[in-house]
Amino acid sequence: MVARPGFARARFQTTSSEPESQVSPVLLRRARAVAAEHAQLSAANADNYDVSVAKKIGELSTVCTALKDWEEAQSSLTELESLLNDPSSDAEIRSLAQSDIDSTTASLPKLTAQLKNSLVPPHPFADMPCMIEIHPGAGGSEASLFAHSLLDMYKDFCARKKWPTNLASYTADESVPDDALTDALLEVNQPGSYDILRSEAGVHRVQRVPATEKKGRTHTSAVSVLVLPNLPESGAESALDYEDPNSDYYIGPQDVRSETMRARGAGGQHVNKTDSAIRLTHIPTGIVVAMQDSRSQHKNREKAWQLLRSKIAQIRREQRENEVIALRRSVMGGVARTGREDKVRTYNFSQNRVTDHRTGKESSNLPGVLAGEEPLEEIMESVREWMSENEVRGLLAEEELRAKQDESGGDNGKK
Repeated sequence: MVARPGFARARFQTTSSEPESQVSPVLLRRARAVAAEHAQLSAANADNYDVSVAKKIGELSTVCTALKDWEEAQSSLTELESLLNDPSSDAEIRSLAQSDIDSTTASLPKLTAQLKNSLVPPHPFADMPCMIEIHPGAGGSEASLFAHSLLDMYKDFCARKKWPTNLASYTADESVPDDALTDALLEVNQPGSYDILRSEAGVHRVQRVPATEKKGRTHTSAVSVLVLPNLPESGAESALDYEDPNSDYYIGPQDVRSETMRARGAGGQHVNKTDSAIRLTHIPTGIVVAMQDSRSQHKNREKAWQLLRSKIAQIRREQRENEVIALRRSVMGGVARTGREDKVRTYNFSQNRVTDHRTGKESSNLPGVLAGEEPLEEIMESVREWMSENEVRGLLAEEELRAKQDESGGDNGKK
C-alpha cells in the first residue's frame, strides 16, 4: 500500500519485515488454493448450474482477479529483466525495457495490497446501512455539548455524500442552555455505510476551555460513539434469519422484558398523555433500549426491537472477533484493535488539531473535521487502511499457525 504525503502509518507489531511489493509465501499459497477452487467450481457449474455455487464463484473471483494481476506483473518483470540483461539487446531495447520495469515496479505495491486485502473475508455487516448512537461520557455539560457537535458532524458528512439520514431518537440535555444531548440515534439509510463508518466507534475526547471556565483552564471531556448495523425490521425482507436460535439475529421473546411508559420531554400535549414510549430489556445481557419519538406505540415497539436486535448482533460478532484476536495474539504477541471502550480520537481546540490514536493521523483543520468535510474523510480513510492492514497481518498469523499445525500433524503421523 502506497503511503500518501501527510499520512502517518500505523504503529503496530508485525511478524515480518516483508516489503510492500512482496506477498508472504503462506498468503500466496492461500490465494492459489482459492484460485484452484474457483476454477474447479466454474468447470462443474458450467455443466450443472447451481445458484449457490455461482454465488460462491462470485465471492472467489475477487481473489482470482487480484492474483492474476499480481502474477502477470511478476512475470512481466522477469521477462523484462531477462531482456535487459541479454547481451544481444541493443541500447534502444534496453531503454524501453528499463522504462517498463520502472512502471511495473511502481504498480506492484498497489497490486500486492489488492491481493492481500482480497483474501480478507468481508465484514458480515459491510453492505448494510447503519445507526450511530452517541452518548456523552465524563465531562458534564461539556460532554453533552460536544456530543451534539459530533451528531452534527456525522449529519453533515452524510449530507456531503448525499446519504439519507433520519434522527431516530434524540434526548436534549435540558440543563444546558445551548444545543446539547444526553443520547441520540442517527440512522444512515445508505447500503454500505456501516463499512465506511464503523471506524468511528469508540471514545472521542475533546480538549477545550469551556465558556464557563473563568481561569482559562482546558477541560477534557469524552463522548462514546457506537456504530451498529441497521437491520431490516423483518427478517423475511432479507437473507437474515430472525427465527433461527443459532442466528446472530435471533432474540428469544422470553429473554426480553417489555414496558410501556409515558414519553418525556418536548412534543406537545400528546406525549404527556399517552403511554406510547417503549422500553425493552434483554435480560441475559442487561441491555436496555427505549424508543419514544413516534406517537404510535406500535412504531416505537418496532423501532426498539430493531435497535435491540442490532445491538445483540453486534455484541455476538464482537465476541467472535475477540476469540480470533486471542488466537492471533498467541502467534503475533500483540494485535492492534479498537472497541467501544477504546479512546480513538482527540479534538484539541486550543491547538486546532484532531489526532486519531490508532493511525497517528493528524489534521490541523479542526473546523473542517467537525463540519464533516474532506479532513474528516481523510482521517476515516486512514483508519480503514489501518484496519485492513491489521486484518491482513491477522490472516497471515492464522495461516502460519495452521501451516505449523499441519506440519506437526504430519510429523506425528510419520512417527
